[in-house]
Amino acid sequence: MYATLSARCAIVLSVVTAFGLGLIGPAAAQPPAASDAERIDQLESTIRDLSEQIRALQTRRQQTAEDLDAAGVDPEAWFNRFHLGGYGEIHANFAENGGKDAIDIHRLVLYLGYDFADWIRFHSEVEVEHAWASSDSDGYLLIEQAYVDFLLSPQVNVRAGRILTPLGIINSRHEPPRFFGVERPSFAKHIIPTTWSSDGVGLFGTLSPQLNYQLYVVGGLDGSGFDAGGIRDGRIKESPSLHEPAVTGRVDLFPFAGRDLPHNQSLRLGLSGYHGGLDNGNKGSNPGVDGDISIVSADAEYTLGRFEFQGATAWEHIDGARAIGSGTAEGIFGFYVVGGYHFWPDAWKTGRLANADSVAFVRYDLFDTQHNMPSGIAADETLDRSEWTFGVNFYPVPNLVVKADYQVRRDSAGSDLDQLINLGIGWEF
Repeated sequence: MYATLSARCAIVLSVVTAFGLGLIGPAAAQPPAASDAERIDQLESTIRDLSEQIRALQTRRQQTAEDLDAAGVDPEAWFNRFHLGGYGEIHANFAENGGKDAIDIHRLVLYLGYDFADWIRFHSEVEVEHAWASSDSDGYLLIEQAYVDFLLSPQVNVRAGRILTPLGIINSRHEPPRFFGVERPSFAKHIIPTTWSSDGVGLFGTLSPQLNYQLYVVGGLDGSGFDAGGIRDGRIKESPSLHEPAVTGRVDLFPFAGRDLPHNQSLRLGLSGYHGGLDNGNKGSNPGVDGDISIVSADAEYTLGRFEFQGATAWEHIDGARAIGSGTAEGIFGFYVVGGYHFWPDAWKTGRLANADSVAFVRYDLFDTQHNMPSGIAADETLDRSEWTFGVNFYPVPNLVVKADYQVRRDSAGSDLDQLINLGIGWEF
């Protein structure tokens, strides 16, 4: 246990700096600026090297095909139709004032896919959380996704099975290298309860380079699991009832698609929604809840040169909150915004760190699960919370990240909340 939080911050910064400098080595010393003629020579040399590598790859590919043919192996054999992947993350969390300090193998996920045909594809993810799944631990083993895509046309395709509910950003795209910070935004835990899987069927497609969509009918939420902390415990992870199914979907707009803009600008705007009844239980054992829920969420992502920005907001209305009880609110609201700057110098991208990157970021979360209470019921001000997160993501390679951040937490009740230091490593493949 360190003496002060400032001492912890110094140690975290030292560890991250030492790790980065250890990998950089002599590459950190920037060479003198090259002349135009030298830069042209370097570019020509790079082009020649790339051309040679492409020819070598083409030769090896042709040789591999010939070897398979000579061995009587069909390149379209069943084992070539499988696809493997996965992601995971390990966290170390430190709290001031004697709070709990811990290291956690937070999650390990295996992806398995199979192509039945070029237009029928299966996708699945199996997740283990907190290293050990048992009746006396917080860990569990879960099928997070398992669905089949029927690819009929760019505009209209069918998806059936267990999908990720298409709300917000992080629920659909939560692999550790893809977001800033050791922990996911608190918005993605308390407002849109990531990871939120739903079982059902629907359509998806791309209507134009600027517009795509998803629309599904899925098993609904169990309203008896709602409480003052929000809707998270209303997710059904085993066999969701279809007694009162829900409709969910989203549209994404890409205003800059097809346009050549300076500074590598890109913009995506998203709008998603969810509506369904709450009288759903595990394996059809419905709890008798008279109510429904409506969720509207908007999100956006924008890049400008080395800068990257992201944000999402959501509003939830629960009809029947008074009857549900347990402090359930009629209205739940939250948002987060995050901005990052890719500061890794191009001159350092050599040798082992040829594909390295590093991002300094700041994120603000506001999440209020007691935003609007039934008349006559007081809100719990400790559940109207906000967080500032300041940190660094370091990518020695694009699909592996080392993270460090510092979190300042507040609530409307003025509670003395622990400030946090978090360290983590995450990957996807």
